[in-house]
Amino acid sequence: MTTPPSTGNEAAPAWLPDEETLSRMAGEFFRALPGQPAATESDTEAPTPAFDRRSEWPTPTALPRADSSPTATAGPPAAQAAPTVPTGPPAPSPFPAQPAGPPTADFAPAAPAAESAPAVSTGTPAANPAPPMPTGIPSMDPPPPAPTAGMSPPSGPPPTSAPATFMASPYAVGAPGAVTPEASAPPVAPGPPPVPSPAAPAHVPDLGPYYFLTEAAGYPAQAPELPGFGHLGLPPLPDVMAPTATTAPYYFVQEPDVSAAPSALPLDPHPAFDVQAVRRDFPILSELVNGRPLIWLDNAATTQKPQAVIDRLVEFYSRENSNIHRAAHELAARATDAYEGARKTVARFIGAGSAEEIVFVRGATEAINLVAKAWGPAHIRAGDEIVLSHLEHHANIVPWQMLAEQTGAVIKVIPVDDDGQLLLDKYTALLSDRTKLVAVTQLSNALGTVVPVEQIIEIGHRAGARVLVDAAQSVPHLPIDVRALDADFLVFSGHKLFGPTGIGVLYGKREVLEDMPPWEGGGNMITDVTFEKSSFQPPPGRFEAGTGNIADAVGLAAAIDYVERIGLPNIAAYEHTLVEHATEGLRCVPGLRLVGTAPNKASIVSFVLDGYEPAEVGTALNEEGIAVRSGHHCAQPILRRYGLEATVRPSFAFYNTHGEVDTLIAAVHRLADRRGGRR
Repeated sequence: MTTPPSTGNEAAPAWLPDEETLSRMAGEFFRALPGQPAATESDTEAPTPAFDRRSEWPTPTALPRADSSPTATAGPPAAQAAPTVPTGPPAPSPFPAQPAGPPTADFAPAAPAAESAPAVSTGTPAANPAPPMPTGIPSMDPPPPAPTAGMSPPSGPPPTSAPATFMASPYAVGAPGAVTPEASAPPVAPGPPPVPSPAAPAHVPDLGPYYFLTEAAGYPAQAPELPGFGHLGLPPLPDVMAPTATTAPYYFVQEPDVSAAPSALPLDPHPAFDVQAVRRDFPILSELVNGRPLIWLDNAATTQKPQAVIDRLVEFYSRENSNIHRAAHELAARATDAYEGARKTVARFIGAGSAEEIVFVRGATEAINLVAKAWGPAHIRAGDEIVLSHLEHHANIVPWQMLAEQTGAVIKVIPVDDDGQLLLDKYTALLSDRTKLVAVTQLSNALGTVVPVEQIIEIGHRAGARVLVDAAQSVPHLPIDVRALDADFLVFSGHKLFGPTGIGVLYGKREVLEDMPPWEGGGNMITDVTFEKSSFQPPPGRFEAGTGNIADAVGLAAAIDYVERIGLPNIAAYEHTLVEHATEGLRCVPGLRLVGTAPNKASIVSFVLDGYEPAEVGTALNEEGIAVRSGHHCAQPILRRYGLEATVRPSFAFYNTHGEVDTLIAAVHRLADRRGGRR
């Protein structure tokens, strides 16, 4: 090997070998890698010392001896730095010579070497001697691979062909000759050459230039086992324990053991209903009235509107406003789609068979009048009977009175008991073969009584009568399925279902609607008009003359979507707790009389207070921000059944709270306490 050129002070540079030395050392390093092709005879004649056989891990010439250490015996300075030149020809090597290349990044600065004359070995070299190595030059081996998940130590001891230095330090992991912490120690004299071990690593097939490119075809999945390789890997995982047998297929689906749980735990009377989240959807509930937060307890008259409905109306007037059905432009198409889409939403909500069974009207009152004027004259004759109940709103009384006067029909009334429940046996006795129509409410707007309309319909159909259900009060509180009920007609208003005012619905069975003539004439409900004759649209268009309330129909659909997201069963359950709370609290007020105490009630509590007119109570409650209805509630016949002309009627919706109920009860208590002073 060429001696590095001397510096000005006749000493070789301490930190860098010359270029030729680096090139040869790099070539020898790559020839030392496992899997290199066998060397030719010409390769063995190169001036670089070669390795005598493949069964031994070679150490490149001019590298530190593998067993060198700071404790080795030091010789004269000349002897430490002079390379040893073998006297005989080098042994043939199985590895081919590699072309000289640039120095690798694994080299580190060497310790200073003293100037000396070359020394010649006079002895006969031993068989397969390891080439002597100058001290102070680091190993050319690459750094050990970083441990990865899944790496585990190799089984068995490291190969015996490795020199002892490879296991002298925990840093020596990887290929032979890895750098150890002692690499930068002061130079020491080389000792006798190590005796190679006869053992050698197992033969590794030709892996190409780099064994670690395992993704290439033919490369092994793991690097060849080397001395110390994997000693920094992860420890082996413990054996997996067999699962413990249980009575269930999976331990995590077993029912918890509740045998030790205490019994008769007190239950929270308020169900898990996030009323505060609901209230945030209604902007008007943040209003102040007389300096106090608004408490809206007049929901039987009309309900407040969620932001979703308000936004939908704004969107319609901002982006879709047009008349419907009779234009080819884009906005007409948008408005028509929104309007007819609302019809489909209503049909789904009440369980109708098709959207063609839904007629849009101004409200429940107009829907009842439509039936009375379109269906009534064609099917009611003199002497026929119309059966109503004592609980009815004026809207379900007056149109039938008008029809009876027109046709000579007779009106009969189903009585109620003192609690406000219909007497079904009396109802059955009223029916005859002359009964043509039964019209009843599903929920009394004055008392809150829930009427068993399923039985009413069944009994009425047995008598051959058509049955109309007034669902104006029930639709925001109770689930409705018109096909399950088998109702012939059902009506309700949008403004009591958290929708806009001025929009309502008439449901009618298809065969019944098709048999009905129009009740109003005009545009949109016709198919052809001449001065001699006009032909009409099929239902529902036949009953929607002129420009309808397009925007509010769309708003009603938005209200239905909102209610459905909360769920009518959830609404009914929560509101039931409000009604019970109010009933029990008001019952304890001195001088207060509850009107309508049927066991099956919803939404409404009606009362009178001794010493006050209902209007006075309503005015006093308004001073505290509480809105209630006081009057006859358009249901005078039922109030007169109890000897009254008016009552105070707080009515509840799912956005009311139990705190508001407490405020109402406390306010009525204060009124009762002041009664003595008024006298």
